[in-house]
Amino acid sequence: MLFMVIERYKSRDARAIYRRFRDEGRLTPEGLSVHGSWIEGNFDRCFMIMECNDFALLQEWTLHWSDLVDFEIVPVSPSKDAAAAVYGVIDREAASRKT
Repeated sequence: MLFMVIERYKSRDARAIYRRFRDEGRLTPEGLSVHGSWIEGNFDRCFMIMECNDFALLQEWTLHWSDLVDFEIVPVSPSKDAAAAVYGVIDREAASRKT
């Protein structure tokens, strides 16, 4: 599954976060991958796309950072997959109206 992870830096303390990242790495457990990371210009938030098959891996990772970061985790899917699901419903509705 894919997740949009929004990190809100506690006390806007980017130095503490980057210090840990430099010294210890991202601290992601095996099976949790990062597809990309973007930082807001004022260092208030980080936006990440992460992927794993076991949500517990994501929970484990957040525990390494929860003293410095508040997390919002949103399950997401690629737009093409969402569109395919919606088109399937639209097509079935259209077919049922014809009968």
